[in-house]
Amino acid sequence: MEPTDAAIARMIADEAGALLLDLRARGGSGKALGDAGDHAANALILGRLRALRPDDFVLSEEARDDSARCAARRVWIVDPLDGTREYAGGRDDWAVHVGLAIDGVAVVGAVALPAMGRSYATDDARAGRGAEGRPRMVLSRTRPPAIALAVAERLGADMIAMGSAGAKAMAVVSGDADIYLHDGGQYEWDNCAPAAVAVAAGLHASRIDGSPLVYNCRDPLLPDLLICRAEFADAVLAAVREG
Repeated sequence: MEPTDAAIARMIADEAGALLLDLRARGGSGKALGDAGDHAANALILGRLRALRPDDFVLSEEARDDSARCAARRVWIVDPLDGTREYAGGRDDWAVHVGLAIDGVAVVGAVALPAMGRSYATDDARAGRGAEGRPRMVLSRTRPPAIALAVAERLGADMIAMGSAGAKAMAVVSGDADIYLHDGGQYEWDNCAPAAVAVAAGLHASRIDGSPLVYNCRDPLLPDLLICRAEFADAVLAAVREG
């Protein structure tokens, strides 16, 4: 039986994660290790997708873009190593993203957190239990956007610093956080797979003005993102408007 798209996404994300763990265990650090991880994981992912879904297009952070993808219905959008700085620095909060957009919508995806021993995919996504008191918001460990800080203050949220976009988004899926708000600097590969998993788990995912996330655009810049528990969405979007 042919594997489903979700099964393929999970398998490839887990394989790339295992490769990255093995590479890091051999030693090295800094830019050289990060570059090696990006290259090796990208080669594995592209090779597996060519073998398993040869008719689909791929948009990868680490590969030359083919503009012909813009006319395609099915496009895999991947980040072979999300959180290169964290990976190269020996931290756990980095991820592998393998997402699939169909007609511009992120419908299938897997996010592996190899150093944490976790992976999440759309075929079995379940949201963990949310906060019972103050909401918890995950923010960038190094560059928290001003609007996220303002919204956290307005909502009285506890702030949790974390590395990669995938790690932050999956913290909301797992129930370790309630809100992930980002503004500035992301691309489609940063959030396609995380958004697909979040929606499959019953969470809210949108731009920070409430508009839909649209993928496979000619320009892959997709600078802002909100992933949160559904019960917080209206309050967060209102806080952004007031922000």
